[in-house]
Amino acid sequence: MNARHVVCGVDEAGRGPLAGPVYAAAVILAKDVVIDGLGDSKTIPAACRETLAMEIKHRASAWAVASASVAEIDSLNILQASLLAMKRAVEGLGIVPRRVVVDGLHCPQLPCPVRAVVRGDATVAAISAASILAKVSRDAMMMELHLRYPQYGFDCHKGYATEMHLAALRAHGACEIHRRSFAPVSLMLQTCMLFD
Repeated sequence: MNARHVVCGVDEAGRGPLAGPVYAAAVILAKDVVIDGLGDSKTIPAACRETLAMEIKHRASAWAVASASVAEIDSLNILQASLLAMKRAVEGLGIVPRRVVVDGLHCPQLPCPVRAVVRGDATVAAISAASILAKVSRDAMMMELHLRYPQYGFDCHKGYATEMHLAALRAHGACEIHRRSFAPVSLMLQTCMLFD
């Protein structure tokens, strides 16, 4: 593969949850590689995502997954932490792409041209592939974190603000992987302080 002639797709997973790191993936697909079933990872059933992730890893010219921690999310804000995870993913490829296309509205700072594509995870194959790898990787991490903090039900909601998760927060308080900069968590912590 000629590293000067490659386009990299990038996407993140986990901007919205109240807990856990944010993940990003970078994927380079050769022009002649067609993977059936690619699309926005949020619209693909979990079992299909797992199968697609294995195929993407096998058939991609290069791929990498990276994350930004809860501490980084709380200190930088979620947008900047997401862009940091994206930058780390691209750097993890081991090659410098000729250009990068990113899902959404914002681009990380990279040493090559970068373009944001709204709904890119549904329309650009390499971004769709990145979306799937990021989602599968983050979900796997949340399953691991569930084993450490089973009282929160991370295996079910992956850290999103479901009623189940909010009820667990009220019952047990925040743990070390909760994002204290996110309103439901910070408000709950403030309420607990008032009644201490």
